[in-house]
Amino acid sequence: MRRRQFLEGCQVGLAGLLAAKAGVPIVYAAGAREIAADVAIVGGGLGGCAAALAALRSGRTVVMTELTDWIGGQLTQQAVPPDEHAWIEQFGGNASYFALRRGIRDYYRRHYPLTAQARAVRYLNPGNGSVSRICHEPRAALAVLTELLAPYASGGQLTLLLEHAPVRAETEGDHVRAVTVRHLRSGDERVLVAPYVLDATELGDLLPLAGVEFVTGFEAKSETGDGRAPEQAQPDNQQSFTCCFAMEYLEGQDHTIDRPDEYAFWRDYVPNLTPAWSGKLLSLEMSNPITLKPRSLGFDPSGAGQGFWLYRRIADPGNFVPGTFRGGITLVNWPQNDYLLGNLVGVTPEEAEKHIARGKQLSLSLLYWLQTEAPRPNGGTGWKGLRLRPDIVGTTDGLAKYPYIRESRRIRAEFTVLEKHVGLEARRKALGREDVTAEVFPDSVGVGSYRIDLHPSSGGDNYIDVSSLPFQIPLGALIPRRVENLIAACKNLGVTHVTNGCYRLHPVEWGIGEAAGLLAAFCLEHNLKPRAVRNSQARLKAFQAKLAQQGVETHWPQVTAR
Repeated sequence: MRRRQFLEGCQVGLAGLLAAKAGVPIVYAAGAREIAADVAIVGGGLGGCAAALAALRSGRTVVMTELTDWIGGQLTQQAVPPDEHAWIEQFGGNASYFALRRGIRDYYRRHYPLTAQARAVRYLNPGNGSVSRICHEPRAALAVLTELLAPYASGGQLTLLLEHAPVRAETEGDHVRAVTVRHLRSGDERVLVAPYVLDATELGDLLPLAGVEFVTGFEAKSETGDGRAPEQAQPDNQQSFTCCFAMEYLEGQDHTIDRPDEYAFWRDYVPNLTPAWSGKLLSLEMSNPITLKPRSLGFDPSGAGQGFWLYRRIADPGNFVPGTFRGGITLVNWPQNDYLLGNLVGVTPEEAEKHIARGKQLSLSLLYWLQTEAPRPNGGTGWKGLRLRPDIVGTTDGLAKYPYIRESRRIRAEFTVLEKHVGLEARRKALGREDVTAEVFPDSVGVGSYRIDLHPSSGGDNYIDVSSLPFQIPLGALIPRRVENLIAACKNLGVTHVTNGCYRLHPVEWGIGEAAGLLAAFCLEHNLKPRAVRNSQARLKAFQAKLAQQGVETHWPQVTAR
């Protein structure tokens, strides 16, 4: 007998709070309450977009949902320029990800009055930010992603439901039969029916709805063997999130915002972390992520700029014809606005809303502090010419549409990536030698590279930032242990709290999503289940050949650790 399991999602209130109010027209499919497709993708971030493109290019129909009115996840709605490895311009990523990056550069060449010198730069960095080789405005990535998906939407192969949140899931045995999503403004509901369902949400929202086994926070050392894990599991010990914002600097002007309601609290707040933080959070001094000793990057938005101003600058006036930008523009995703006082997972919608509201107050307090109290190199205080840029992030309050999420619910997977698989020192210890590479996974479906970079956590941990080895993405990490037709397509794959620190970045999330989309298409083509692909050498080889045809790199050349 058919069994129906309807589980209400604890994130609905959170989704409602985050619905965009920027006056952008809502785009979603009209017609029947039930939408059938070959693949249903819940979440329109980088993993979701990559998964959708992979399935669409394989000839499959797709329905994809997105909480906000912008697809693109951390690259757009969360306003975070891409964090990437040192070889990204040459190798170490998917062909489709390289195409996205080229598209962003071409967008600037087509639409912006670049100087002749900037136009001639092959690897144009619009903002010349220090964190990335392609620091750019969120809308540039949004435009390119929209353009990539547009032909499929116009042809009816893709149905895109913006401002929709998952609220229920219907399961039968070990299969997800349908997912109900709700429009955040009208309350209208649609039922998505597909042979394969991909969870590409930022927080793994589909997992509890569909009864998929998952883990949160820090696992116990006895479970993972990760050297930095605690003796007892800490499911509520999760990485901080950040409410990012864009600002520019206009010398000689006064754009000081109203004093935020919680400014007094945040001005005096000292994070309670172990090892200890460097002092007050609102300061130009912070803990060095690697040594944990105090350090200062400085801050000066005037002239050529320096320090934190250059860190995530997305518009360098020097790249453009004079007058295009009155001042440079930078995105603020700094340690100073990481929110540590609560989580968005494992709490009630009301508590999640409270934490986001306080996270926004922290970010606004940081801006106000920079405008009024931050020390200047000349001995003065405050930079009144700093101006919030709501138009850059597409909101009315000037803060990104969605918090920058570093840690999600994670599936109990067929295979879980541990620190001993990718961490430099852990690998050396496990193998008993100095010259090591990351674990070679026979079921590799992609590659990535980044330090194991854990920001301070709600459980009181300071940075955990250690060297890692260029790694592979194992297919087993995308497949739940029990459920047959749900595939992880974002940061919710089988990694630990520690290894999440290097698997959570932009190109890796894209690779996870593309592998998930291609896996769903491959399974439909051959009438297989995902674990049957992984557990047969012949089938796995055939799937990896399909990946190679699509320009997916699954192995690294000889490179060094980060």
